[in-house]
Amino acid sequence: MKVCIAEKPSVAKDIAKVIGANQRNDGYYEGNGYQVTWTFGHLCTLKEPQDYTPEWKSWDLNYLPMIPKNFGIKVIHDKGVAKQFKIIQKLVTDNQVEEIINCGDAGQEGELIQRWVLLKAKAKAPMKRLWISSLTEEAIKEGFNNLKDGEKYFNLFSAGQARAIGDWLLGMNATRLFTKKFAPPKTVLSIGRVQTPTLAMIVQRQKEINAFVVDEYWELKTIFKEVEFNATIPRLKSEEKAKQGLDFIKDREFEIIDFEIKEGREKNPRLFDLTSLQVEANKKYAFSAENTLKYIQSLYEKKFVTYPRVDTTYLSEDIYPKVTGILTKLSAYQNLVAPLMAQPIPMSKTVFDNTKVTDHHAIIPTEIFPQGLSNEEKRIYDLVARRFIAVFYPECKVANTTVEGKVENLGKDGNLSAINFKATGKQILELGWREVYVKDKKEDDKDEEKIMPIFEIGEKGPHEPFIHKGKTTPPKNYTEATLLRGMETAGRQVDDDEMRELMKENGIGRPSTRANIIETLFRRKYIEKKKRNIIATQTGMDLIDTIQDELLKSPELTGVWERKLRLIEKGEYELEQFKQELIEMVTKLTHEVKNSYFRPIASHQVSVQTQEKPKKERKPKEEINIEDATCPKCKNHQLIKGRTAYGCSNYKECNFKVPFEFMGKKLTDKQVLDLVTKQKTGKMTGLISPETGEKIAGKVILGMDFNLEFEA
Repeated sequence: MKVCIAEKPSVAKDIAKVIGANQRNDGYYEGNGYQVTWTFGHLCTLKEPQDYTPEWKSWDLNYLPMIPKNFGIKVIHDKGVAKQFKIIQKLVTDNQVEEIINCGDAGQEGELIQRWVLLKAKAKAPMKRLWISSLTEEAIKEGFNNLKDGEKYFNLFSAGQARAIGDWLLGMNATRLFTKKFAPPKTVLSIGRVQTPTLAMIVQRQKEINAFVVDEYWELKTIFKEVEFNATIPRLKSEEKAKQGLDFIKDREFEIIDFEIKEGREKNPRLFDLTSLQVEANKKYAFSAENTLKYIQSLYEKKFVTYPRVDTTYLSEDIYPKVTGILTKLSAYQNLVAPLMAQPIPMSKTVFDNTKVTDHHAIIPTEIFPQGLSNEEKRIYDLVARRFIAVFYPECKVANTTVEGKVENLGKDGNLSAINFKATGKQILELGWREVYVKDKKEDDKDEEKIMPIFEIGEKGPHEPFIHKGKTTPPKNYTEATLLRGMETAGRQVDDDEMRELMKENGIGRPSTRANIIETLFRRKYIEKKKRNIIATQTGMDLIDTIQDELLKSPELTGVWERKLRLIEKGEYELEQFKQELIEMVTKLTHEVKNSYFRPIASHQVSVQTQEKPKKERKPKEEINIEDATCPKCKNHQLIKGRTAYGCSNYKECNFKVPFEFMGKKLTDKQVLDLVTKQKTGKMTGLISPETGEKIAGKVILGMDFNLEFEA
C-alpha cells in the first residue's frame, strides 16, 4: 500500500481521481493500491513556551530569554485537527505501507507542513515527493510518473524549520520583552523578524513626509512651433530672478541648436511572479496583496493557472513545447494569439532560462480555459493571460526625439550670453507587445506618445516665453504595490527588472508571506490605509522609535537573514549555525533592552463620545429548528442531533455531519442552519488558525466534499 498526503481535501480528491483511489472513507480515499489522505494547513506547530516549562507561561522579564534546548512540535489543539492527525498517523504507521508520497504544496511551507505531521506520527516508510506546477490531470499523471526521492527536499524542509524556529525565537522573546518593558497596560507590542523591518520602512517614509518643508520654485519655459521647451538652468528660488530671466529672453528669437531622432526598442514585460502580480493588481484594480493571493490561489486550485507562490519571472526550457498548445486554448484571446501562430514561437532567453528557475517557473495559464469565474478572478486571470501572450510578441519600436534651442541676448557686462532650452518627445513606430494592451488606459504620462514636428538646426523664429510656478512635493506614501517592491528589494528603490531579479535573494519575507505580513500590521493597528496610501499610526511610529537595535528594524540586515535561509535551502548553510546566530542575537537584545531606560510608549487609544440614541425594541428571536432541515448532501433525509454534531438521519450511508465546534469556535444554531441551507455562515470572529494559533475572522463554508472549510 502507498499512502499519499495532500495539502487539502480538494487536492486529495483530484489526486485520488487520477490514480484510481475511488473509495471514500472517513478522512481518506482508497483504491488501486493507494490511500490518499490530507492535511488542512498546519496540523502541527512548534511547542509554545509553557510546553517546555510552566514558568514560561508567565510574561515575566526574569524568564527572558526563553531558549529551549531542543525545539519540539505538537498537534494543534483543535478537535478536527486531532481527528485528522489520528487518521494520518494510523495510515502511515501501518506495517503494510511500503511507501509514503508527500503530495503537499510544492514549496518550503508545504514541505514543512507535511514533514512535521510525518515526524509527529513517527512514520517509518520511505518517502517520495510529488512535485508539480499545476493541478491538471495531465500534470498529476506526469508527476506520479516522475516521483522524486524525498531526501532531495530535505534542505527545503531544513530551511522551513529554520524559518519557523527563527520566528519563534525572535517573536516570542522580543514581543514579551518590549511589551513588559515599554507597553502601556493591556497592550501587546508585537515584534517579528519580517513585520518589524517592514513597519520600519513605512515609519521612515512617514517621518520623511512629516518633516518635509514645501518650497516654491520658478521655471523658465517657452513655446516654439507648438512645442513646449524647458530652460536647462536650475530651478529658480525667487520670482524676481524668474522675471529677470523672462525679460532676458522676451522679444528675442528662439534658435534650434540640436535636433536628434534615435530609434529604440522597449523590452517586453516579464512574466509574473507572485509579487509582480500583486503589484500590478494593486496598481490596476486596487486589490490588496492578500486578496490577489486569494484569487490566484483559487485559479490554481481550479486548474486554470500554474503554481502561484513563486519568485521567478522565467520558464524552464521544458515548458517550450507546451507553449503553442496553451496559446491555442486561450479562446477569448484568439485575436491576439493569431499573429503569434503565423510563425514559430521564439525561444528567447528572456523567457526560457533554466538557470533562473529553481522549484517552479513563472505564473502562466494552463491548457484549461476557465469558466464560471468571479469578476475578481477574471481580472487576475486576464492579467496572467495577457502577460503570457505579450512576452512572445516583438519588442515595441519607438523613435525618441531630443530638441535643443537657445535664446541669446546681451548680458549686464555687455557680452553676448544665452539661455538654453530642451524638449523631448516619443513616437511609437511599431506597437509590438503593446498591441496586447492597446485597449488599456494609459497609466501615466511617460507611456503616452508625444510626437514632435521636424526641426532644422539653425532655424529661428518668434516664441512665447512664460514663467511656471511650482512647489516641491514630499516623498510619496507607500501603497501596497510600492511596499511589496520595497520588501522584495530590502527597502531599496529599484526600477530595473534585471536588477530586481538579482536582489530577490536579499529581500525580506517570501512572496507567499508578504501579503500576510502587511495584513498583520493593519490588524495590529500599526498602519492604516487612506485611499491607496499606507500610513504609519502613532503607535507604529512609537514602537519603531523604541527599538534601538538596528538588526530588528533594518530591512537590509533582515534581508541578509533571508539570504541565509535560502542558502540553507540550497544546502550551503547549516540550520544549527543559523539557530545559534539567532540565539546569540536574542540573548544580546534581551540584555540590552532589560538594562535600557527608554521612555514607555504612551497609549493612543481615543475615546469618542457619542450622543446616546434611544434603544430600539428588540424583535423576538425566530425559533431555529435544525432537525427540520434536509441533509444538503443526500437531499433525502432530515438532520438529527448527536453527541458532538448534527448529522444526516441516514448517516451510515450518507456520512454527512456538521460538528458543534470548528477551529476552536462553537457554532450557533443559526450558523449551523446557514451551513446546511446556504453552504456558508456569515463572517465569524474568534476562529483559531490551525497554522498560527492566532484568532482570525472569516466564514465557514461547506466544501465540495461536504466537509467544513475556512474562507478568509
